[in-house]
Amino acid sequence: MEPIAYIHNAFKSKFAVPRQSGLNSALSEVVMESSYSDPEAFRGLEVFSHIWLIWQFSENLRDGFSPTVRPPRLGGNARVGVFASRSPFRPNALGLSCVELVSVNKGSLTVRGADLMDGTPIFDIKPYIPYADCIPEAKEGWASSPSDLLEVSFSDEVASLLSEAEKAELCSILQNDPRPAYQDDPDRIYGFAYGNREIRFIIKGKHLTVISAE
Repeated sequence: MEPIAYIHNAFKSKFAVPRQSGLNSALSEVVMESSYSDPEAFRGLEVFSHIWLIWQFSENLRDGFSPTVRPPRLGGNARVGVFASRSPFRPNALGLSCVELVSVNKGSLTVRGADLMDGTPIFDIKPYIPYADCIPEAKEGWASSPSDLLEVSFSDEVASLLSEAEKAELCSILQNDPRPAYQDDPDRIYGFAYGNREIRFIIKGKHLTVISAE
């Protein structure tokens, strides 16, 4: 297989990339390779609200295969089978994400809610079909619904620096707690690159405060 596109967005490092698609409001651009940018290939796609992206965990490629992994949801200690998880450490390093299709452009797609790092290669794009893809009675196993969302606030300095749209976007990302499940240090300052800014924050209990966005 060869990539048909690469995604471009503000997630410049693995830390803080959403653990699941659809849990954030950040926009991304799926930029097609020239061989696959023919407008005819996208005829009719604009009438769908969501699409599937099949992509590669390009930052987690490694030799060998481990039959078990330690999902963050279980605290990073308990092990489950790799095929009972969405771990990035997989035999073929393939990911699957459902994202909102915002617009079909010339040579690219604008999507919302992606859980992919900037520069991730994409192997295929397919429309999401509700009657076939949505299974309301499906069991969630050990991956139960996420715990209560964090309350996100901004220091006065950061609040004056960011636009309302930027703050809303960051809230949608940070409220799901990007830390590994085993980390809970109220004195630690966490940071990650987001777009052209370095976001730093602290978490105390259920409250997250963004203290700088340089």
